[in-house]
Amino acid sequence: MIGLFLGAGFSKWAVGLPLVSELFDFRISPFGVRDDAKLSLVTKLKTDWDAEYPGSVPEKFIGDALSFPKKHRQAVLWYIVRRLSDPFICTDSYSRRSRQHVLMIDEYRKYKIDGVNKAKSFLGQFGIDLSGIITTNYDLLVEYALGTKGFNYGIRYERLLGRGAYPVSTWNNPVVLKGIIPLAKIHGSISWDETSYYTDGRRGITGNALIVAPTAEKQPPSILEFHWSLSEKILTKSEHLAVFGFAFNQYDVSVIDLLKNNGQHIESIILIDIAPNLTAAKALWPKADIHSALPSPDGSAKINEWIRARRL
Repeated sequence: MIGLFLGAGFSKWAVGLPLVSELFDFRISPFGVRDDAKLSLVTKLKTDWDAEYPGSVPEKFIGDALSFPKKHRQAVLWYIVRRLSDPFICTDSYSRRSRQHVLMIDEYRKYKIDGVNKAKSFLGQFGIDLSGIITTNYDLLVEYALGTKGFNYGIRYERLLGRGAYPVSTWNNPVVLKGIIPLAKIHGSISWDETSYYTDGRRGITGNALIVAPTAEKQPPSILEFHWSLSEKILTKSEHLAVFGFAFNQYDVSVIDLLKNNGQHIESIILIDIAPNLTAAKALWPKADIHSALPSPDGSAKINEWIRARRL
């Protein structure tokens, strides 16, 4: 079986979502005066912080922001989730008013986004040989690509809260995760809060999402323990591992320990990245056969060849 680990580079490749180093480009479209005010506040906070700590990294700013006064802290977290939701926001018009929401998982409009189709094509290469997917990303790219018939969050036939796919969605027909592929989102999701999983990512607009902020000192909260346990099961079950867009940064201590402690039996690994960190991978998995490939289209043939060889 093949396990798949998706880092920020996967969403960057597919749909152009920013890496942490690019996060504070402020490329969002505010919805009304409240959003305008929050965006202005975050812009000022970041500008003032940059002046005080020239040359420092965004992870440090986010870490410091977690100690800001409540209003400022919430504004920064709102911006992070909002920025990573932006490509998936649509507007529904109802007579005299319009409403914005992040696309629902089964919504047909998702296929108008080229990145969703790229992700779907990539994931489709693995077929039934995929033991599971682990990701550090908050976005719904995997959910959009697979649909509720293609994945589960560790419990098959689990029910999501919220409406089904627009425009025929109703509140009376529950949305159920019927897919066989387990998806472990170890840093949370824009479609989760502390109590439930939802059919869309509206928490990406409100900022009330369950996420682990991208700081240099980030540690998994106990509320995500189930997903860390699920990721361990996926790794343990996997004989081979494809790693897409993960930089193996030294400050990602918890993630690196997860990969190291549960992957020593893995036979073959492929790093899919524009700059694969082969040195770090060999240090983590000294017994594994390490390969590398560029993301498609340049690396498509090599990736397909590696997957086919693992199926034999």
